[in-house]
Amino acid sequence: MKLLFEQFIEASNENEDKMAIYCDGESKSYKEMRTFVCKYANYLSSRGVKRGDIIGIPLNNSIESVGLIMAVTALGAGLAPVNPTLNIKDMDIAFKAANVKHIIARRSFYKEVLKENNNFLLDYDGLKLCLDGDVEELEIDNQAAYNQEINKTNKVIIHSFKEVLEMREDLPKLDNITGEETFILTLTSGSTGDPKPIILSQNNKNIRAKAHIEMYELTKNDKILAATPLYHSLAQRLVIMPLILGATAVILPRFTPKLWLDLVRKLEVTFSIAVSAQLAQVLKELKEAEEKTCPSLRLLVSSSALLDLEVKKELVNFLQCEFHEMYGTSECSTVTDINLKEAGQKLNSVGRPLKGVDIRILSDENEELPLGEIGEIAVKTPLICEGYLNKEDVFKKAMIKGYFKTGDLGKLDAEGFLTFSGRKKEIIITGGVNVYPKDIEDKVIKLEEVLEVAAFPYKDERLGEIVALAVVTKAKEKEITKKIRLFCAKNLADFQQPHKIFILDSLPKNSMGKLVKSKLNDWVKDNKEIEK
Repeated sequence: MKLLFEQFIEASNENEDKMAIYCDGESKSYKEMRTFVCKYANYLSSRGVKRGDIIGIPLNNSIESVGLIMAVTALGAGLAPVNPTLNIKDMDIAFKAANVKHIIARRSFYKEVLKENNNFLLDYDGLKLCLDGDVEELEIDNQAAYNQEINKTNKVIIHSFKEVLEMREDLPKLDNITGEETFILTLTSGSTGDPKPIILSQNNKNIRAKAHIEMYELTKNDKILAATPLYHSLAQRLVIMPLILGATAVILPRFTPKLWLDLVRKLEVTFSIAVSAQLAQVLKELKEAEEKTCPSLRLLVSSSALLDLEVKKELVNFLQCEFHEMYGTSECSTVTDINLKEAGQKLNSVGRPLKGVDIRILSDENEELPLGEIGEIAVKTPLICEGYLNKEDVFKKAMIKGYFKTGDLGKLDAEGFLTFSGRKKEIIITGGVNVYPKDIEDKVIKLEEVLEVAAFPYKDERLGEIVALAVVTKAKEKEITKKIRLFCAKNLADFQQPHKIFILDSLPKNSMGKLVKSKLNDWVKDNKEIEK
């Protein structure tokens, strides 16, 4: 199997004058991108980055970030990308969990480190590279402490990105690089607390990219949009695929529905995978816009959280292009796919398994359940990750006879279609009865006044847990609360009835727009409950 870097060089040699990448008004041709990636790889090598080393980076969406992703493939090094908005303490936790040696970051990161904790950088003995601004501009107010660290230890030396641009541009030697080296460490749990770094080798990323290229019939003529953060696997895949194909990678620096639509139309984007929260906003923007079409789009895919059924139905009717939904996990990549334009009665499912993928539904005792019964989704796939870094036992525990237990709940029908039923950890166990939040949410969201709803477990002395609802609404609080209770009484079973209802301005979400249910109890504690 050819390395990702080799495929990129081949694509760049064949398409030198073609636009390889576009972001925020700037672009590079394949020739320019090849030069930049080679300079970056040679610079990292000259500064001591070796095969197997891990670079920690608060990763933003930019051409420079994509250049780094491709450069490390030439060295057999790896990246531990994190959300740039994480606080310094949580970044430190994430970097240590990922065995980070080198740090690449923006000036604001180094300023924050120097302000809060001058010893932070001493824990990472490799390269420190500043991506923007001159080194001497760092932390003016704390310059004395900064200089003192350098003078006393001679360890904290922060290099300027200008050095990268001045580097030689010859092709790096791919000595001893096999593709089995760790390429990306995806940090779970929001990169906080006790993260599980998911190990993705270069070969793993390679076969994932090729599986999606084949599934969605992508070619060098496509313009592929990445509109999610590059520190997530989805956006990484969406920039790797075009750069090994000879297609064009289009990157949205930040998401708004207007920016998304404007960019799709301006650059004539043909393919994208968007998260469900983005598509709901794009639909609203399209409905309100004068121009209600995106003529260049031939295929759009919904990913991450399950797309709301009503939004899904509207998009099926609204979009002129082919429209799919996929289900997957960071560990397994994409597991199922469905063409929503052809789904018919299966619109509520997330589709059938990809080629080479097998799904089983397991009980709590790891026994396979009959068709139609809800249990844990277990997946056997050639796209599986390499495991969890420094947590081999945790990964081993998640495997059963070659199947990865996802922690998600679902059921299969006789035709092999999977229906997603929520996260196993989010089950509400009230008085010994299992309550599935999604069953409640699917009903309550039908109320016209309800914009968003989340059912979650709330501690109770008598029942252990009770059903609570967090609701975002455009109606008056007491009126909607009463209406929700009456509606639930008519449409839900006794054990599904909400005991507590919280009316909120918003729900806790991550950077992908995905609801973070684990934060709901803390989220609602400062909000007065409306009507018991």
